[in-house]
Amino acid sequence: MKKELLHKLYALHKDKIKRRLLEFNSLDERNYFHELLFCLLTPQSNAKKCWDAVEQLKRLDKLTSSRIIKILKTRTRFHNNKSSYILEAEKQWASILPKLANNDRKELRNWLAENTKGMGYKEAGHFLRNIGKSDNQIAVLDRHILRNLHDLGVISQEDVKLKNKNHYFSIENKFLAFSHVVSIPIDELDLLFWSHETGEIFK
Repeated sequence: MKKELLHKLYALHKDKIKRRLLEFNSLDERNYFHELLFCLLTPQSNAKKCWDAVEQLKRLDKLTSSRIIKILKTRTRFHNNKSSYILEAEKQWASILPKLANNDRKELRNWLAENTKGMGYKEAGHFLRNIGKSDNQIAVLDRHILRNLHDLGVISQEDVKLKNKNHYFSIENKFLAFSHVVSIPIDELDLLFWSHETGEIFK
């Protein structure tokens, strides 16, 4: 993708992207926990199937390992591990919720990644974006984003596969700098890349 195409796509999808981010920003706090579960489920799994799993989990009066696994089994990969992440997240939620008031989004993202079982920097950033608490300070470096950054010449081929935490932060800084260069906020670029790859703006 060239920068000219990027700006054309942005002009085409800008209003939808802004509306979607506004929906994230106005999300009721009571739904935050379900967004956390969604982001724990998405690694190497289909996002829509993961959200369907969350919708099913919402209907349970109590989260138990067997009930969670039954729901996840047909919808996500690594359902046993992810079931344990969900149960752990439920236990941790009372301590996670107050932390979300931290306006230093990188610090908050890092805390979530380092203290939430099953959550890395990408998943923590995804969660914060989906509850309107990314504030254009952090990147969600999934394969769609990395592929587009490479196509635009922002990162090299060897940077497409993230190696460790410092590598993640290095690519994140390049992405943030690029968003300033093209004058498109990073949260909007994230959804723009997603829509370019998948044909829709989802989560």
